[in-house]
Amino acid sequence: MKLLFVGDVYGRTGRQMIEDYLPKLKNKFQPTVTIVNAENAAHGKGLTKKIYHKLLESGADMLTMGNHTWDNREILEFVDEAKQLVRPANFPEGTPGTGIRYIHLPHNRQVAVINLQGRVFLPALDDPFRSADELINEARKKTPIIFVDLHAETTSEKLALGWYLDGRVSAVVGTHTHVQTADERIFPQGTAYLTDVGMTGPYNGIIGVQRAAVTKRFVTAMPVRFESEEGPGQLGAVLIQIDDKTGKSTEINRILINDDHLFFD
Repeated sequence: MKLLFVGDVYGRTGRQMIEDYLPKLKNKFQPTVTIVNAENAAHGKGLTKKIYHKLLESGADMLTMGNHTWDNREILEFVDEAKQLVRPANFPEGTPGTGIRYIHLPHNRQVAVINLQGRVFLPALDDPFRSADELINEARKKTPIIFVDLHAETTSEKLALGWYLDGRVSAVVGTHTHVQTADERIFPQGTAYLTDVGMTGPYNGIIGVQRAAVTKRFVTAMPVRFESEEGPGQLGAVLIQIDDKTGKSTEINRILINDDHLFFD
């Protein structure tokens, strides 16, 4: 089976890139399942119910989140009923939503989708390693195909979890830093890995934000209001080939679409 994962959708530009290119990507690569990280989809801050449904209509089978999950309070009104949405599993016990869901496929196949958040340079949460252990034990009772979106700041924490989960999950793909890395690989025990899939949003911003505001903050060390950059967009994604029976990955390929990396149908 093929799994397509699209990185952090940021604001209006990111949503437009999904609308314009996700159907084309699905037509070209014919993925079995499509997963999209949506934690920045509502103006760079969280997710609304309308945008949740719009991303699903554009072709996503499941949405993942991250440290901006609660930035738009509207999510609290629908997160428990959103059956195609996962938030970081290592949020404290009692937090609304869930950190694992399953995509049901023909012939009794399932894909487990787990969302985790790192702790280095991010708010202190429960241990993502132990959370992963618990959820993987649960998921493997149902399916060998397990995808992990690791929303984390540092390369070292992402790599550590990738190696820790090698052979136990199909793929560990990082999100959050918004810059696609070039270290895709298959670990020795069959887990596909990529430190960061990159963002889907403004190409000429600074990780999605207006350049002038970010520069001013660095130059003056004063607080500024961050707004989404306008202009051309980019899309970061990864396509992973997974063995249905073993859950092990056999191939991983990055996808990058922007003005300097044009997409051809």
